[in-house]
Amino acid sequence: MDRSTNLDIEELKMTREQYILATQQNNLPRAENAQLYPVGIYGWRKRCLYFFVLLLLVTMIVNLAMTIWILKVMNFTVDGMGNLRVTKKGIRLEGISEFLLPLYVKEIHSRKDSPLVLQSDRNVTVNARNHMGQLTGQLTVGTEGAVFGHSVETPHIRAEPSQDLRLESPTRSLIMEAPRGVQVRAAAGDFKATCRKELHLQSTEGEIFLNADTIRLGNLPTGSFSSSPSSSNARQTVYELCVCPNGKLYLSPAGVGSTCQSSSNICLWS
Repeated sequence: MDRSTNLDIEELKMTREQYILATQQNNLPRAENAQLYPVGIYGWRKRCLYFFVLLLLVTMIVNLAMTIWILKVMNFTVDGMGNLRVTKKGIRLEGISEFLLPLYVKEIHSRKDSPLVLQSDRNVTVNARNHMGQLTGQLTVGTEGAVFGHSVETPHIRAEPSQDLRLESPTRSLIMEAPRGVQVRAAAGDFKATCRKELHLQSTEGEIFLNADTIRLGNLPTGSFSSSPSSSNARQTVYELCVCPNGKLYLSPAGVGSTCQSSSNICLWS
């Protein structure tokens, strides 16, 4: 027991000595020549930092003001922009809209109570293309009317009131076809067919029927026939209508009998 007591006393002395040494080290005076290193940003670096922060704040304020101004001018809303509205069925435009580049859409239609108007300073062109991008149909509406690049299939073509309807093909032919017939009617006017070379009326299985009070054939050639010198001096007012084997019509001066054979030399000229 005496030995253990001696060990405790020695440990207590060692602990006391360590405490005294540590206290003396903390109370030692600092060296006068010790250098101090300040921590932070000072001088021109600090001023540059404040300048960049201020510049960034001004830029953010200007961008925010410009964004608010654009939203106000363009009338941005949750449903769309200005007259443009985005709906479940597509895009809806109200009022007058101007397109500077080609417009590709699947369907264009107006409201039920208003017409659809397409307007251009020069012309309006509508193109139809297949899946390979090849042009299959074209419609051009200009100052002179509508120009079709290919065939047209429609149940009704009419002109504006008090205006003439004109179908024209400047460089090619104009063909009108219908499986049950083509009917041309002028209810209160004349029907005229004019051509530069030949006008053909052909019926493959039926007949050509002309029904009118008066049928006139102008500018028909006249054959020469004279039965006597006295008759040649008299003024001829009656003629006989003759037909050549090739179908050509000509006039022959009428006599007591038929004079077509006598003046048939005109058939040799055709």
